[in-house]
Formats: sequence, structure tokens, C-alpha cells
Amino acid sequence: MEHITLLIGIVIVTALVFDFTNGFHDTANAMATTISTGALAPRAAVAMSAVLNLLGAFLSVEVAKTISSGIIDEGSGIKPEVIFAGLVGAIIWNLLTWLAGLPSSSSHALMGGLLGATVAAVGTGAVNGDVVVMKVLIPALAAPLVAGVASVCATRVTYRLARDADEGRTAKGYRAGQITSAALVSLAHGTNDAQKTMGVITLALVTGGALAPGANPPVWVITSAGMAIALGTYLGGWRIIRTMGKGITDIQPPQGFAAQTSAAATILASSHIGFSLSTTHVCSGAVMGSGLGRKGGVVRWGTAGRMVVGWALTLPAAGLVAAGAALLAGQGDWGVAAVAVLTLAICGAIWVRSRRTPVDHTNVNEVEPAREAAMPAPSPEPEPAGVVTTAVRAVSPPPAPAGVGAASTAPAVSRQDAGEQFPGDPAAAPSRPASAGSIP
Repeated sequence: MEHITLLIGIVIVTALVFDFTNGFHDTANAMATTISTGALAPRAAVAMSAVLNLLGAFLSVEVAKTISSGIIDEGSGIKPEVIFAGLVGAIIWNLLTWLAGLPSSSSHALMGGLLGATVAAVGTGAVNGDVVVMKVLIPALAAPLVAGVASVCATRVTYRLARDADEGRTAKGYRAGQITSAALVSLAHGTNDAQKTMGVITLALVTGGALAPGANPPVWVITSAGMAIALGTYLGGWRIIRTMGKGITDIQPPQGFAAQTSAAATILASSHIGFSLSTTHVCSGAVMGSGLGRKGGVVRWGTAGRMVVGWALTLPAAGLVAAGAALLAGQGDWGVAAVAVLTLAICGAIWVRSRRTPVDHTNVNEVEPAREAAMPAPSPEPEPAGVVTTAVRAVSPPPAPAGVGAASTAPAVSRQDAGEQFPGDPAAAPSRPASAGSIP
């Protein structure tokens, strides 16, 4: 019984570590657009988000019940070491995607880790496939689409309503709207994501016999999960904030307000009905929708494509890592210790690697140098405006006769590059007569 109690303690600590990584990994979901548009200073933004994450943790337990007694059969022989291995897979994937600045789903990393560890240790019979499909996979596909469409509509309505308004007068209103909508997303994030850690801890307590099957999370579980995610949020996942705020599209205050409002409504609705929704999918879809909704807006589909690939890899990648950890942890005490040591070593290596190119609140709004260098250079071909300019010059009045003084300042046009001023000393320009065919 002492071994089980110690192991449950290890699982609880590991779950709270995952909750911490979830906090700084997903801070971008609530605050990236607010920071990128300057509505809030970076430090103030993450502080506000942390407080609201903590408050949101107390609003509901429906998602926690989905995790603790939904996707995995509690009575199938699941042991605490299996849950420990699932958390290890989720933590490692979270840190790898954070290092890459990739807004992947912490929720799917957790569920992929639990599913992979369970299948490796017990078999597929312990997985409730219908729940996985209905409450995990379908929402994963629908969430970015629903939030994206809502954001497109909200962005267009916002710009249409404000088309005749004075830009200076509306700036303060959009700033207040962004702060309010960001607060809603933070509250929704605490309501949805903190519950996932509550569910994992509750599952560990049930498997160890400390709680009855189907029990709600105790108050101390709710409090500790809320505090862990709030602390992680306060530290700020600056790499992912940079990608969300500057890498997907150039966001203006009206777009930020529309995207965050759409995301908050989607997340809060899903939490109410118990869908274990990815806030990353929702917020990323809303940001892309805001780019499509603004006339002249641009979505950087290369970055969006990287994100989608990361989303597709999250469940299987976290699952494979967790499966290996489960097989090792199943060997006994030495196996659990080996998994713990390997996990600490991998996390330490990722942190050391991140220090080579640090990103924090002082440079979060700067474009990543490598990405800026990879952007295509401007085309050397003349733009259509140059052609128009050349045509206008072709029908413009001829230069004044020599001796009047105007000829010395008339622009000369090269045969090789129509529209370009004659190089060199302006006094030499009259030596090339206009009648010689300035226009090819």
C-alpha cells in the first residue's frame, strides 16, 4: 500500500507539472493578439490571464469527468504507473512544440499520452472508442472550422459597423474590447484546460483506491490544478505567443477583438457540454478567420500548414512516447525511476537548447530572424503601377525648350528601364535629347 501511495504522489506531482507546461504553452491562445496589437503590455497581459485561469478552474467539472471516467475504462486494470507514463508523453511533446514555437494542443498531447500508455499496458479494450471519437476527434476537426467561420463573420461585421467611424475615436473602444475578450478566453481556458489535469489526478486516485469510481474531483485537486496552470500562464510561453501574434497573420485591433470573442464563445460552449476541446485549435482557427475576414488581410499559409501538421502528429507522437514509458515503468520500481530520470534529462536538454535563442516579453513582437530571412524577396519585375506611370509620362507635355531652364530638371527616361530617372548629374540630362526617343 505504501508503494501505491508513493506512486500516486508521483503521479499527482507529474500531473501538476503537465498543468504548468499547459499554462505557458497555451498562454498564446488568450493573449497573443492582445500583445501583438499593443492593447496590453506583455507582462500585464500574462498576469491578467493567470488570475482568470485560476478563477476559471472553479466554474465546472464536466471536462474533468470526461477525462477521469470517459475515454478510459476505470475498471480495466489501469494502474497509476500507466497514468504516470501518459503524463510523461504529454509533457515531452508540449516542451518540444514549445521549443519549435508551434501552437499544438496540450489537450491532445494529454489524451494521446493516456491512450498510448493504456494500450501498451492493458490493451485496446480499456479504451472507450466511441467517447474518443465523439468527444475528442470530432471536436478536434470541428473546433477550428467553427471558430474560424465565426471569426470571419465577426471580423466583417466589426469592420462594416465601424467603416464610417473616426479611427482615433474607435481605437480606445477596440482596445477595451480586446482586453475584455482576452479575459473571456483566459477564463474559458481555465475552465476547459485546468479540468483535464483535475481529471487525470482524479483517475489516479480512483485507480489507487483513494476515491470511488465516478467521483468528482476533490476541492484540493481543483485548487492545485488551478494554481499550477495559473503559474505556468504567468511565466508566458513567449515563443508560441510570437507565432500566434505575428506568424499567422498581421492582426489589427478590430481583428483581435473579433477573433478572441469568437474563440471564447466556442470554448465556453464546449466546456458546458463536456467536450474536451483544444483551446489551441479554437484560437488558431479564430486568428486565421480574422485574417480572411479583413479586406486585404493575408494568412500565412506556410505557418498555418506547419500548425496543422503539428496538430495531426500530436495524438500519435505523445502516444508513442507514453507507450514506451509505460512499458518501461511496468517493470517495477526501477522502471518508474528510470522513466523519471529520462524525463528530467530530456526536459533539461530542451530547456538548455531554448536558451540559445531566447524569446521573452522584450522581443516577443519581433519577427523571428530565420523566418524573416526565409520570406520571399520582392519580385524584380515591374509592378503594374510602374506600367501606368510610364504610360502617363508618355502622354505628358514635352519638356520646355533648352535655355528656358526647365529642361535641366525634366526627368530623363532610359530605354532599358522605362520609368527610371536618368542617373548621374542632372546637368548632364539635356545631353540626351527628348527627341531621341526617351520612350521605347
